[in-house]
Amino acid sequence: MEKFAFLTAAFGAMFITAASGLVIVPALRKLHFGQTIKEIGPTWHAGKNGTPTMGGLTFYLGVLLGVVGGYMVLAVSVPQVLGNYFSQQSVSLFIAVLTSFAFGLVGFVDDYIKVVKKRNLGLRARAKIVAQILITGAFLTSLHLNGTLTTLVALPLFGVVDFGYFFYPISFLLIIGMVNAVNLTDGIDGLAASVTFVSMLGFLFISSMLGQTSIAVFSAAVAGGCGGFLAWNFYPAKTFMGDTGSMFLGGAVVSAAYCMGRPELLLFLGFIYLIEAFSVMLQVGYFKLTHGKRIFKMSPIHHHFEMCGWSEIKIVAVFSLVCLIGVALGCLFVYLY
Repeated sequence: MEKFAFLTAAFGAMFITAASGLVIVPALRKLHFGQTIKEIGPTWHAGKNGTPTMGGLTFYLGVLLGVVGGYMVLAVSVPQVLGNYFSQQSVSLFIAVLTSFAFGLVGFVDDYIKVVKKRNLGLRARAKIVAQILITGAFLTSLHLNGTLTTLVALPLFGVVDFGYFFYPISFLLIIGMVNAVNLTDGIDGLAASVTFVSMLGFLFISSMLGQTSIAVFSAAVAGGCGGFLAWNFYPAKTFMGDTGSMFLGGAVVSAAYCMGRPELLLFLGFIYLIEAFSVMLQVGYFKLTHGKRIFKMSPIHHHFEMCGWSEIKIVAVFSLVCLIGVALGCLFVYLY
């Protein structure tokens, strides 16, 4: 019955997300909530100008109802798996959902300021980082109180390492960095949704393998939401998820890893996000050191491949395949450690 719960969460989220687009996307278009394409981007992106943004709202309801559906199937069919509503598994699920929506809310406010208030820079950087710090602090505190947070981390080649008090500042940097890295990945049609779909399938497999059934339900719902959103976001996109969606997905990725007590999995299942973020840091650092020279034609790195002549569909396919390899390595790592 656990597999049926996962399927309920995944396909329920997928169907509801895809169906909600029938209402949300036309509404965004009617409200003129369109994306403004920056002049520094690839010139052929100019045709995307005005495409409805904040489309990430479509998978908010889908993921939430998918989680509820999957949880109810477990609660009715195999209640011993979850325990009561205040069991560690149930609370972990609640924390994961709440954290994802909290990060998503920051993204929504950012998009709202850009689109409605016509402030191109959106939420001020200081306000955004303060909000992310507060959410991360609440997230880690909740996991600590729930007994699911440990400073012991398994690392390739090093085995299990106790980071002690260093675990917390490292976690703040990793969580906030990963959420923003997912945001950077959302630069071409279908990329962030496709990569996150593969990543969350990895979390689904690993969490079910480790007996983390509630996080498996959560992962299934997020994967399903991404799948449903691709009906609207795959090339040529009818809507963009915006920061509303990308920061929600970033919150979901870090929540899945930390709620399982395996934050090191972000190195494997979040490999594409890390590469995207590092490409930006390398580009900016090299540009400043060399007074104007560049390593890549453009960053994040998916734009570099665009400038090299790759189609958006090819980039999505290759990046998703690389993510799948990362998932396979993550599964092997969990098996070994």
